[in-house]
Amino acid sequence: MDFGLVLQTDPPASRVISLMKRAERNGFRYGWTFDSAVLWQEPFVIYSQILANTTKLTVGPMVTNPGTRTWEVTASTFATLNDMFGNRTVCGIGRGDSAMRVAGRKPNTLARISEAMKVIRALGHGEEADLGGTKIRFPWIREGAELPVWMAAYGPKALKMTGEEADGFILQLSDPYLTEYMVKAVKDAAVAAGRDPAEVTICVAAPAYVTEDDSPEALAHAREQCRWFGGMVGNHVADLVDKYGAHSAQVPEELTEYIEARQGYDYAHHGRSGNPDTQFVPDEIVDRFCVIGPAEKHVEKLKALRALGVDQFAVYDMHDAQEATIDAYGSRIIPAVNS
Repeated sequence: MDFGLVLQTDPPASRVISLMKRAERNGFRYGWTFDSAVLWQEPFVIYSQILANTTKLTVGPMVTNPGTRTWEVTASTFATLNDMFGNRTVCGIGRGDSAMRVAGRKPNTLARISEAMKVIRALGHGEEADLGGTKIRFPWIREGAELPVWMAAYGPKALKMTGEEADGFILQLSDPYLTEYMVKAVKDAAVAAGRDPAEVTICVAAPAYVTEDDSPEALAHAREQCRWFGGMVGNHVADLVDKYGAHSAQVPEELTEYIEARQGYDYAHHGRSGNPDTQFVPDEIVDRFCVIGPAEKHVEKLKALRALGVDQFAVYDMHDAQEATIDAYGSRIIPAVNS
């Protein structure tokens, strides 16, 4: 199993770069960041410095979207980084929940994501792409250029499209039941589309908090540090409930039931511990969606996820123990999972 580190690009950028260097030293192979231009600093500028200060780390957004940048600009940025540092990027893409809404626009449609993925991937590989009737190709791309495109998804139509079109699937929660359900949906869609399902990389991303023991006090603190995640996921779930209903056979109630007490969301606290808009998230959801507890509990859950077909676990590291989490994964968890 591969491991990734997910950060927000809060200033100073030097700290983001330092944490990514620390992650690489501890056996992480991927470095991810949020991509929301109003809320955080520009990630692609920081990727250049991360890549310059590491040797093997692959970097990318979790996730970008096809609405805040034109597609040829997105593809050119990735391709330039790959030309400079040797195919060490991955394009995570989704609807643009925070990036679009904070800027006063609606998240992107699946149709728009589908078209963008085709264009970005083709251009990033040095191939020709059609931009609404104008065919273009980057003349400066060298042979061997690569740009995998991974799609974030929860709902049935998005999961189907991921299996049909994407190089990878990003699932932002670590609940084993929902992981099994959604990975199966993606892989079934890949098979139905005539693809080899093994070609779709599966990435589960969730907060991880390593405690010294499993005392009630330690677990309570870990839950409070990670409760924000249930609120972030709840934004996407609320959209699904609006589309399919609260009790739909198309979306598992294990995903939707917990947001009944949700009353709103302020993006000023998006992705941050202590988010006051996430008190509706119960402890059970934190335990299911995140990975908390002593190191051995992390190993146990990650091995179970790997058995469900997960290729990468990406650690959301937004809490009060960033360095300690990276070091614990490097010394105790990654070696045990991959032994």
